[in-house]
Amino acid sequence: MNTLTDQDLRDVVAGFSIPGDLISALPFGTGHINDTFQLTFDQAGTLVHYTLQRLNTTVFRDPASLMENVRRVTTHARASLLAAGAPEASRRALTLVPTRDGGILLQNARGEAWRCYHFIEKCSTVDIVDTPAKAFEAARAFARFQALLADMPGGRLNETIPDFHHTPKRYAALHAALRADPLGRAAAVQREIDFALAQEADAGRLVAMMAAGEIPERATHNDTKINNVLLDDATGEGICVIDLDTLMPGSSLYDFGDMVRSATLNIAEDSLDYASAICRRDIFEALARGFLAAGGFLTAAERAQMAFSGRLLTLECGVR
Repeated sequence: MNTLTDQDLRDVVAGFSIPGDLISALPFGTGHINDTFQLTFDQAGTLVHYTLQRLNTTVFRDPASLMENVRRVTTHARASLLAAGAPEASRRALTLVPTRDGGILLQNARGEAWRCYHFIEKCSTVDIVDTPAKAFEAARAFARFQALLADMPGGRLNETIPDFHHTPKRYAALHAALRADPLGRAAAVQREIDFALAQEADAGRLVAMMAAGEIPERATHNDTKINNVLLDDATGEGICVIDLDTLMPGSSLYDFGDMVRSATLNIAEDSLDYASAICRRDIFEALARGFLAAGGFLTAAERAQMAFSGRLLTLECGVR
């Protein structure tokens, strides 16, 4: 994405309805898709923070539909938390900052798409789970998030990345790539290719179960990495689910399975130290306990496929 000057950022910030004086706008976080900045405002002598993001419109080509999903989900989640009397409800759901004209998305003359959230204080994220307690809290937070959305009105969410977790279509793309082999590299990874193809018979299980009505379609997060949960700095509790760009119709099993894929690994996802990689059983068990602790909405069929979903989503990511 285009490089930004300080004045570029100030022009963007001016488009949002934020009182006070802008003190700083600094790069924030470790995300690879969107550009994120932490804003600091002086509001009558109090420093208040906000999160400003420039959406990657190469990945998310319909930012308006994406932001409509975010608006629906955050509005419903916050209302449900308040109605239930949840403690510190304002910290448990993201809150969008409106633009000057009352919208939720700022699209400027440079062709960029921007949004802004209230910053949630006294929380942090982790990239690698180092204790079962953190795994439990993150999994429980994701299950609570799905539970909040179980009665959301208004029909299906927009599908921002079509067929994102449609594993058979991921296999179809793999077969096409193998046939083309434009750089002649397939032979060098034949062992890995053979392994992936040997698992293909199971690739369509969840898709078929959803099509048959055996497991329900739900409003799901679809990118349940452990660093997409804010953990309270004082208590360690999973407070808020973040990074809502992949909110779409899906299966609860996609969310649990992707969490297993990413959280049970003992090294960073992008590490090249493959020989050290292991799947940690104690972390898997903590994830399952946490998800089930807040998963009263899950059907028996969904619970029965939880262990399989971890295997499937790991396979899908490898095939991709």
